[in-house]
Amino acid sequence: MRLLPAAAILFDCDGVLVDSDASVYSAWRRWALAQELDPDEVSDVVHGRRAADTVAALLPPERRAGAELLINAYEVDDAGAVTAIAGAAELVAAVPCWAVVTSGRRELAIARLRAAGLPVPPVLVTAEDVRHGKPHPEGYLAGARGLGIDPADTIVVEDAAAGIAAARAAGVGAVVGIGRPGLDTDAWTADLTGLRWTGSGLTVS
Repeated sequence: MRLLPAAAILFDCDGVLVDSDASVYSAWRRWALAQELDPDEVSDVVHGRRAADTVAALLPPERRAGAELLINAYEVDDAGAVTAIAGAAELVAAVPCWAVVTSGRRELAIARLRAAGLPVPPVLVTAEDVRHGKPHPEGYLAGARGLGIDPADTIVVEDAAAGIAAARAAGVGAVVGIGRPGLDTDAWTADLTGLRWTGSGLTVS
């Protein structure tokens, strides 16, 4: 068991607090078919990125506005299918100072958190709140600022390489990876049942 000291926790949302994989796959597959794109190729590039950034990478400028509205609608439609990651409810209930920093839009993040039975935190940084998505550090810097905590006194919990890079660039105290081993993290856990809040940080087992 390892102790990572911190005053606050910054959580990514999808894949960290909520299991939205099936919902994301369904929405983006529908979207890809509507755009006459290969659904498998689209699925390979969406993880951990803002929808606007993915749309911009795949479509010419004149098609982006309508396509972004379409994927936003599809994702909200499918939000009810998400569930909480194991241990999420217990962990956020125990941590007095926490925020969510997500590449998703605010409407979508709230819908997924509520569908999973999790509270919406007072500090929620979403795609609309930043000019630059992950791997840029803007989101995690905004999350720490919203909590009134120095980034160096926070721990980020992430599941995507882009989010981990954003956390590192923001100068956070530590990064905990969830779900997939082998990422550039200070510690790793299969799900949130492996984390415990001590009052002065997280233990990772």
